Amino acid sequence: MDTRIIDTLKRNQLSVTDSRKKILEIFLDQQTALAHADIELQSGEDFDRVTIYRTLQTFVEKGIIHSIPSADNSVRYALCKDACSEGHHHDNHVHFMCDTCLTTYCLDHVIVPTVALPEGFQVNQVDVVVSGKCLKCS
Repeated sequence: MDTRIIDTLKRNQLSVTDSRKKILEIFLDQQTALAHADIELQSGEDFDRVTIYRTLQTFVEKGIIHSIPSADNSVRYALCKDACSEGHHHDNHVHFMCDTCLTTYCLDHVIVPTVALPEGFQVNQVDVVVSGKCLKCS
């Protein structure tokens, strides 16, 4: 077992459970974002849908993963960088969704532009999702 998994869970004051270890391992092994269904497939029959859902929500709340909305109202998840913490996501980057293979990539090097809001408005989150064809599908 990768020590990063245990360290990440303990650093975020989370119990080290089989489901949390397995789901975090799946994210560490991926270079792209994952949907709930992807995690279900990769975890096999070890965990039910509710366990996976609750684990994903906990990981989002703790700043371990971030959610990525899509045009079809589904949500994908990707690992956060080290700057994220509980309640404070700093994954201020663009996401790219391939129209052909449906893979979602975090483009860490492409920063989301600052949005100037009217006085009195407060930004909680800015999501930029770009769609097109990825390198593999072009």
